[in-house]
Amino acid sequence: MYGGSEYSIQKDWKQLVREGRMEVIMKKHVRQIASLLLACMIVVLAPVQVWAAQTDEKEVGNEREDIQEIEASEENQDGTQKKGMESFDEGERKVKRDETEVLNEPGEVIEPITKEDKPYLALGANLTQEQQATVLQLLGINPAELSEYDVIYITNEEEHEYLGEYVAANKIGTRALSSVLIVKREQGNGINITTKNISYCTIGMYKNALITAGITDADIIVAGPFPISGTAALVGAMKAYSDMTGTEVSERSMDTALNELVLTGDIAETVGDSQKAEELVAYLKQEVIEKGLDSEKEIQGAIEKACGQFDITLSEEEIGELTGLLEKIGELDLDIDSIRDQAEELYEKLTSLDTKSIFDRVADFFRSILDFFKGLFS
Repeated sequence: MYGGSEYSIQKDWKQLVREGRMEVIMKKHVRQIASLLLACMIVVLAPVQVWAAQTDEKEVGNEREDIQEIEASEENQDGTQKKGMESFDEGERKVKRDETEVLNEPGEVIEPITKEDKPYLALGANLTQEQQATVLQLLGINPAELSEYDVIYITNEEEHEYLGEYVAANKIGTRALSSVLIVKREQGNGINITTKNISYCTIGMYKNALITAGITDADIIVAGPFPISGTAALVGAMKAYSDMTGTEVSERSMDTALNELVLTGDIAETVGDSQKAEELVAYLKQEVIEKGLDSEKEIQGAIEKACGQFDITLSEEEIGELTGLLEKIGELDLDIDSIRDQAEELYEKLTSLDTKSIFDRVADFFRSILDFFKGLFS
């Protein structure tokens, strides 16, 4: 009897020890699970909050735009355009904005452009005195010294002439507002661009198109009197460059460059990423020129391959328009080094971004939980 009781006590003691160890182990795993959950919540919820804030901002902006467009339509039913509305001039604004607010994209022009540099200035011909003063200030020009600059004026008729094939007339509007300051720099400088109050065209879009037009080694500032699309500014940039250097930008080059600017913008809207659209076009330009692609079949094959690489889906109409653009680009005598440098620059910018989406992070979170429990029970 005694021996049996001793055996029972030993058995119970060993069981308690095992249970104690299990409790310690479980507490350890609970702490690990809690720590993992906390870390994952921080990783997942932070971008969610940013995304939600951005979404709310976009939705509020869209609601405001809808309301203001309706107001603009109602107020202009009598055929007159009231002061401050300027809804479609130069395709620049669709809504009323605070005209004292300056819209800036981080620029590339670091060295100031002074009158001693002998720059050329292309001003929108329909700027009011107040708007012109605003534009000159943004360009870094003292209005009192305007007579010391070489100035050309871009008219609304010229904008319709060059953009009419690619942009609806009502979007081009009835007034020329975009203005450009351009200066020739030393060889190897490349094209550097800064924009002020330009809401649609990006620096990359301008640069791609200007390279297609044959422009090299220049510093350029594009400005509007208030936030505008800036599409028509390319006309001023090319004309000012031609007058400044004495090197004519051919009509065919100008047409192709404007075609490229507008189509890149259209693709950016489809993709939802202007930088990705810029990179796609720059890459395809390089492919067409370096490989001498000149047939429709070859170019469409390159487009299909590039869309796969960049994870972009285009409609048949967009592919057709892009094919037509690339055929025109292939016929131009372009500087392949400039095109290659631009493509590489855009690629470096894109690959430097953290492109992992919130959904990828959520998937990683659940995979880590699954891996944890697999390790626990194995």
